[in-house]
Amino acid sequence: MSGRATFLGMPAFPVNAAAAVQDSQLRFNLRKATHTIRGRRASVVAEVPDWAELRAAGRQIKDHTLRNLERYLLRLEEAVTRAGGHVHWAADAREANRIVAGLVRATGETSVVKVKSMATQEIGLNEALAAEGITAYETDLAELIVQLGDDWPSHILVPAIHRNRSEIREIFLEKMAEWGRAAPEGLTDEPRALAEAARLHLRERFLSTKVAISGANFMIAETGTLVVLESEGNGRMCLTLPETLISVVGIEKLLPSWRDLEVFLQLLPRSSTGERMNPYTSTWTGAVEGQEFHLVLLDNGRTGVLADEVGRQALRCIRCSACLNVCPVYERAGGHAYGSVYPGPIGAILTPQLRGTTSDLDASLPYASTLCGACFDVCPVAIDIPEVLVHLRGRVRHPRAERLGMRAAGWVFDRQERLTRAERVAGRLRRFVPRRLPGPLSAWTETRDLPDIPPESFRDWWDRTDGGTR
Repeated sequence: MSGRATFLGMPAFPVNAAAAVQDSQLRFNLRKATHTIRGRRASVVAEVPDWAELRAAGRQIKDHTLRNLERYLLRLEEAVTRAGGHVHWAADAREANRIVAGLVRATGETSVVKVKSMATQEIGLNEALAAEGITAYETDLAELIVQLGDDWPSHILVPAIHRNRSEIREIFLEKMAEWGRAAPEGLTDEPRALAEAARLHLRERFLSTKVAISGANFMIAETGTLVVLESEGNGRMCLTLPETLISVVGIEKLLPSWRDLEVFLQLLPRSSTGERMNPYTSTWTGAVEGQEFHLVLLDNGRTGVLADEVGRQALRCIRCSACLNVCPVYERAGGHAYGSVYPGPIGAILTPQLRGTTSDLDASLPYASTLCGACFDVCPVAIDIPEVLVHLRGRVRHPRAERLGMRAAGWVFDRQERLTRAERVAGRLRRFVPRRLPGPLSAWTETRDLPDIPPESFRDWWDRTDGGTR
């Protein structure tokens, strides 16, 4: 991939969003896709009489695992090693990329196939492998579209959600031949035809590539089993055909036992694709005959998130994307505006914790929300995203003028007599309050009507009427 290697360096969210909302085609694509998925999810969730109990169970399992993460990770390592696999620990993206590149070089191969993996996108693995002369081929249909289009993913579940089928057809016709088998002549934009073109293109790659890289939706500490849920079958091809399988997985993807997995196999499909069960659920434990298996356990900021009592709930996330599909901000701005592989509400709380808030982009993400709470309502593991957003806003360094303003407001509200005097002064000066604020503050009043200041404060009315009795 020759173009954009990373989201880093992008402007702050308001700048990105302002440009995105001007793209009417993008807004149409997003609205159509998110509303379709949203409707399907609502339908299948309504069928489950104990959905609230399942949701509570998912939250409790995740919280328990995070509180005992060290113990369960060691148990996982023992189980994977006992089953013939090799476990590697990566503190950050650089170490993870170094480990994976070294494992691929040891095989003598110069190409790999990949199952869709957000963890590898998070660490920029494709770009790191390319720097080592190794080409990574995405096999998930949406990821393939993104790769061929020299693009960025914009959704957790459907990375190419910002593209319509006509755009996909053009990408296939123009780019597919550069990566392998060309698109058939006369390709139409019918979904069946596009899927068949991708199938033929990928089939050759599956049969010729000897190294695969995957992520995992879950890891079972009890047995050392990894689990991948996907909808196309490409994952199963990647997991079974190559001679070497390398899985890069965030340490938070752990579950203690198989019994715990049963809960999430109900929560995830309904929340993500609006299906009662997942079409392809693949599990593997350690190395199998004829295949070498390596597991790379990725931290990359996760232990830092774990130390935050409020922010750590972001690590419950099972990457279902339900929060994106109901978010009014995401629907209009799209995923690219978030400048991260994790877009939408979950990205607004996860990315600033993983990367910090030193850049303008990351510092702006906790404000990429209306705090309407729709994301919390649909989250299958009950992550209180609005709570974390407000918590993270308190950690962002604000402009000096804003800090002085809040300090002055705090001084007034700290004492009853100060607030009383301020209310009386405001009441007397109400005729002089402008309808539109000057300078940078005008952005506030341009989108809001300033309510009229009453001639008498509630406090004065209360005193004058003896508590409302007169």
